[in-house]
Amino acid sequence: MANLSQSISMSGVSFATPSASATKDRRMASVEHLVLELSNPDLRENALHELSKKRELFQDLAPLLWNSFGTMAALLQEIVSIYPVISPPNLSPAQSNRVCNALALLQCVASHLDTRMQFLNGNDVFFIHPKDWELLSAILLKHFCIICFDSDGTSHIPLYLYPFLNTTSKSRPFEYLRLTSLGVIGALVKVDDTEVISFLLSTEIIPLCLRSMEMGSELSKTVKFTDLVATFIVQKILLDEIGLKYICTTAERFYAVGRVLGNMVATLVEQPSCRLLKHIIRCYLRLSDNQSACEALRSCLPDMLRDATFNSCLREDPTARRWLQQLLHNIGVNRVPALQGGGGFDHMMVS
Repeated sequence: MANLSQSISMSGVSFATPSASATKDRRMASVEHLVLELSNPDLRENALHELSKKRELFQDLAPLLWNSFGTMAALLQEIVSIYPVISPPNLSPAQSNRVCNALALLQCVASHLDTRMQFLNGNDVFFIHPKDWELLSAILLKHFCIICFDSDGTSHIPLYLYPFLNTTSKSRPFEYLRLTSLGVIGALVKVDDTEVISFLLSTEIIPLCLRSMEMGSELSKTVKFTDLVATFIVQKILLDEIGLKYICTTAERFYAVGRVLGNMVATLVEQPSCRLLKHIIRCYLRLSDNQSACEALRSCLPDMLRDATFNSCLREDPTARRWLQQLLHNIGVNRVPALQGGGGFDHMMVS
C-alpha cells in the first residue's frame, strides 16, 4: 500500500507540472496571436486592449513586440493617426483610450532592458521612404515644431509622443493622453543612463515636463498623476551630472524650474500630496549641489519648506524629512524666513 500511495503521489506531481507548463504555453500563444493581430487594422483595437491589460503578466512581451514584423510600425501608426484631432483639440474618449493602449505597449518596450536603447535610438526598426519622410517631417515641424527622424529616415520613437505633451486641453481624454505619454518617458529615465538623459535634453523635454507639472496643479482639487510623473522625470534628469549642468548653465533654465517647483509647493498647501512633496524636495536638494543654484535657493526656496507647513507629511516619510534637512543645511538656513539673496544667479540676470 505504501508503494501504491507513493506511486499515486508521484503520479500527481508528474501530471501537475505538464499541466502548468501547458497553461503557460497556451497563454504565451495567445499573446503571440494578439501581437500578430496588431498588424491587422481590423483586429488592432481589440489586440491593443487585450495586450495592454496583460502586459504585466509576460516579462518577454517587450522583445516580442520589438522583434515582430510590422508591430512597432503599427503602434506608431496609432499615434500618428490622432495628430489631426489634437490641434485643434477634438479628441474623443474612445480615441484617447485606444492610443493610450498603444502607448502602454510602448512603455513596456521602453522599460525592458533588452529593448529600451533600441527604442530610444530607433535602430532602423521603422524605416520611412524618403518621400514620406519629407512629408511627415514637414507636418510635424510645421504644427508641432518637432523633428522625429534623422536624415536617413530612422525614427526617434520617443519624439512621436511630444505632440501629446504639447497639448493644453484640460479635458479628461487629453489629461489621460499626457499622463500615459509621460509614463513612456518615465520608463526610459527610471534606470540611470547618461545616454538616455543626453538624448532627452537634446529634445527640449524639460519645458514639456514643466508645462505638464503646471497643468496638473491647475486641473482639479486632486493632485494629478501627471504632476508625479513629470516631476519624477525632472528629478531623474537632475540626478544625472549632465542634467544638473544643463539646468544650471543659465539663470533662465534654473529659474524656470524653480518657478514651477515653487508654484507646486504652494499648491500642496491646499492639495497635500506627500509623494509629490518628496519628489519636489529631492529636486531642490539636487539643485543645491550646484554652487550657483545653492546660493540662489537661499532667496527663492519657498518659505513653506522652511517652516512647519508640511510637518504632517514629513513625519510619515523619514527619507523626505532627511532630504529637507540636508537641503536646508546646504543653503545655510534652518527653517527660518527667506534670507536676502545676492549671489548665485543674480549676476547672470539682466536688469
